[in-house]
Amino acid sequence: MLGLAVLFGVVVGFALGLTGGGGGVFAVPLLVYGLSFSPREAVGISLAAVGGTALFGAIPRLVRGEVELRTGLLFAVAGMLGAPLGSYLSTLVPANVLLLMFALLMFVVAQRMWSKASNPTLPSGVCTTEDEPGPDRSACQRDADGKLRLTSRCARLLVAVGLMTGVLSGMFGVGGGFVIVPALVIFSGMAIHQAVGTSLFVIVLVSISAVASHIVGGNELSLTTTLQFMAGGFVGMWIGGIVAKRLKGPTLQKTFSIAVVLVAVFVIFKSVVL
Repeated sequence: MLGLAVLFGVVVGFALGLTGGGGGVFAVPLLVYGLSFSPREAVGISLAAVGGTALFGAIPRLVRGEVELRTGLLFAVAGMLGAPLGSYLSTLVPANVLLLMFALLMFVVAQRMWSKASNPTLPSGVCTTEDEPGPDRSACQRDADGKLRLTSRCARLLVAVGLMTGVLSGMFGVGGGFVIVPALVIFSGMAIHQAVGTSLFVIVLVSISAVASHIVGGNELSLTTTLQFMAGGFVGMWIGGIVAKRLKGPTLQKTFSIAVVLVAVFVIFKSVVL
């Protein structure tokens, strides 16, 4: 059990370090099918371990300036407000239908990220640079040096997207990294490496709230397994961070897209075949 918990933690940490998301998607199945935890307890362990591992990865990125604090805080606060609504909506939809909706969402996200990586000149449709021509200027704009101009209109857009991200996270029971990273890239025009760091920062804040709610709700949380999982996560995060720094932006985006597709296929297999 000890060896498996640490090993599974390495897998989850590597996913977080490489792409800034995906830990929750991998953690719950590993805990349920690999360590025989009940789904409810697996969710609690996943939230705590992923949050702690994300913190380990977010701190050095914060020091290196790879986290946009204002954008991250907007996403985190809005996401924490949207998550309870998503959790409520999930009770209205059958489990298999919910999983299929999740898989379809992931395919859309993967396609959008892959297209952007294959053709960097492809407009996001939302965020433009300050000197971009045209009468219809986007709500969010960036200066020539890449700094986001956080106008009230841009803030409203990011809060709205953050709320949507929170709803999706709460609805599908994942940390939200698979949604946060592409949302930051597409809606705020953020570079992929910075989006990974900012996503980890957001995951930390959302996880703290989620774990607190989990414990207050009277659910069990195995502290021993959580610490073992987290220890492996630290190692995986470190390895994933090294690999991520060696990959160029488009390569990292394509890697992210492939990971999303693989998880989507797994979700469809589990919800339809089994």
